[in-house]
Amino acid sequence: MRTHFFLALVLAVAAAPVGARIYGLVDENGVAHLTELPVEGYMLFKNDAPAAALQIDPAAPPSTGVAARRTARAPAPAPIPVRVIRQPYSDLVAKVAREQQVDAALLHAVVTVESGYNPRALSPKGARGLMQLMPGTAQRFGVKDSWNPLQNLRGGARYLRHLLLVFNNNLNLALAAYNAGEGAVIDSGRAIPPYP
Repeated sequence: MRTHFFLALVLAVAAAPVGARIYGLVDENGVAHLTELPVEGYMLFKNDAPAAALQIDPAAPPSTGVAARRTARAPAPAPIPVRVIRQPYSDLVAKVAREQQVDAALLHAVVTVESGYNPRALSPKGARGLMQLMPGTAQRFGVKDSWNPLQNLRGGARYLRHLLLVFNNNLNLALAAYNAGEGAVIDSGRAIPPYP
């Protein structure tokens, strides 16, 4: 379930079609929730709807403005408050993304799902820090202190870059491998493992 939510989070933003509106909410645990539907409490944070979708009446005088020129068939939607949510560790994530040549949005998505931006997060299986690195993975990718946010982000970004190479830039498989392990994806015939 966690793997599927993780994939949905990344793909909803990265693969949103032109003309899409994406609404989001970050809950009290720091978990991001996304939808294409306007839901109470959610904020509009991506609006690529084309101007034609507004159904502007070209016969209306231009001085009245877009809101006044909407036709009766398409009343103006209620205004949706838009807040820019600055993600924690944005500067650090941007720095690591440039260094490791990994998309910053991907790093933010992984951190959101894995630790909720808690640098002291510890999973029951022993994964640590922002990117929830297992001790062996941390050592493999040069992380000496998994609790150090910069080292943890670098190690996680290196691991993601490695997984993208291993799985021929297939983001679904790379993310499944990040969550379940490379071996699980390979043993499943290079497919997302059938885990709950």
